[in-house]
Amino acid sequence: MRALKLLLGIASVSLLTACSGAASGPAGGGELGAAPGKDEALTLTVYSKFTSREYDVVTKGLEKIKTRFPNIQIKHEGNQDDDKLTQSIRGGNPPDVAISFFTDNLGAWCSTGSFLDLKPYIDRDQLDLNVIPEAVRSYTEFEGKRCAMPMLADVYGFYYNKDMFAAAGLSAPPKTTSELLEMSKRLTQFNPDGSIKVAGFLPSMPHYSNQAQIWAPNFDAHWLGADGRSNLAGSPEWKAMFEFQKQLIDSYGGPQKVEQFKSGLGDQYSADHAFHRGKIAMMFDGEYRTAFLADQAPEVNYGTAPPPVLDSKPDRYGGAFTTGTIIAIPKGAKNPGASWELVKHMSTDTDTLVELGNGLKNVPSTETALKDPRLEVSEQFREFLTMFSSGKLLPNPTTPIGDAHLKAVNDFAERWQAGNEPNLEEGLRKVDAQINDELAQKSGGK
Repeated sequence: MRALKLLLGIASVSLLTACSGAASGPAGGGELGAAPGKDEALTLTVYSKFTSREYDVVTKGLEKIKTRFPNIQIKHEGNQDDDKLTQSIRGGNPPDVAISFFTDNLGAWCSTGSFLDLKPYIDRDQLDLNVIPEAVRSYTEFEGKRCAMPMLADVYGFYYNKDMFAAAGLSAPPKTTSELLEMSKRLTQFNPDGSIKVAGFLPSMPHYSNQAQIWAPNFDAHWLGADGRSNLAGSPEWKAMFEFQKQLIDSYGGPQKVEQFKSGLGDQYSADHAFHRGKIAMMFDGEYRTAFLADQAPEVNYGTAPPPVLDSKPDRYGGAFTTGTIIAIPKGAKNPGASWELVKHMSTDTDTLVELGNGLKNVPSTETALKDPRLEVSEQFREFLTMFSSGKLLPNPTTPIGDAHLKAVNDFAERWQAGNEPNLEEGLRKVDAQINDELAQKSGGK
C-alpha cells in the first residue's frame, strides 16, 4: 500500500470493463456460500501486490485464520497487480481472495461485477460496519454496493524537519496555506548561481505525494457535484489550490528552476528521498513514511502534523486525505463461503489488524484496533491516528471510470505548473469535459 498507486493510469480499468455483467448473487449464482466446517480441508489462493518483508507480514496475518479453521491452507501469491487479477477473472480462474492497493479502481470492479457483493454475508453474520470510519466505508463501496472491505488505511499528513525549522526561527508547523507559503520562503536556500539548494516545500505535481487527490481535502475541493458530474471550473476551492501552487512555483523563480531542482532528487522509496537527505524541509506524505525514515534516515529530526488548509477553511484543519488497501472476493471464486471468512478475518479481526498495523506501519481500519494498547505508536505516527479519528477524512469518490478523473487533473496540474495552461478556468473546463465524457460513456454500460 504505497503512494505509487496514485501514479498509475487506467490500464486496469480497460480490462475491468471487458468483464461480463454483474454477478447475480454472492457466488455469481444467487446462493450464499456457507462457511467451511472446522474439519474441512481446503486451500484458499490469495493475490496481492505485497513483496519482500511486507509479503511476510501479510502472509502471517492471512494464516491466523487457522485459529478458527485449522484445516484451511493459504496460498499467498504476492506481486500480483490488478491487471493480472482482472485477467484471471476474465479467464475463469480467479483467486479465492483479492487484495489490492488500488481503491481508485473500485467503482469499475463493482459496476462490472468483477468483485462479489458482500452485503448478504454482512447481513447474515450481523457484522457491524460502524466500527469502520465513514470515509473508509465510502471508498470500499460503489453506489450502495459493497464489493470490498478495508484491510488497512493510509492517511496523508504533513512532515517537517525540526532542525531546519529551528535554524529559520520557526517553532511550529503551518496550519494554513498562507503560513505554508511564508515558511517555505524562509526555509528555501539558493546556491550562488541562483539554483535551488534546499526547497522549503516543493510544489511539483505529480511528484512524490504531491498529487491532486492528496492536496484536494486541504482546500475542501470536491471532485464531483451533487449531480455526479465534474465541475472543477466552477469550484473556488479547486481554483484556489492551483493558484496557491503557482504562488509557490513563482517564489522559487519559476518552473524551470523547480524542474531543475526536482530532476536531481532521489526516488520516492529509496534512501535518497529528498526529505531523508535534507533537500526539502516540508512535505505531504502518508503514515508509512515514518517506517522509511526509521529504516533509512534515523538521524532526521522531524515532526508530523495535519496538512495546512486554505485560510478560508479553518474548520478543515485536522483532517486529511485517506485511501487504503481493500480485500474482496473475485467473481468466480470456487469457495465463496470460505473466501468470505478470510475477508472478514482480515478486515475485522482486531489481533490481525494490530499485527498488520505494527508490521506495515499503516493505520488499522477499525476503531477497535486503532485503540488497542498493543498498537505501536511513535510520537510522529500518533498524529496520523488522530487524523484518522477526526471525522474530517476525505477519500476519492468511487466512479465507474476508475482513476481516470485523477489522472486528468494531475496531468493538468503538470501543464499548469509548467506555464503551458495560461488560463486557469478555461483549462479546468477542458478537464471537466474530459471527465464528464468518460463518465457519460460508462453510465449506460452497467
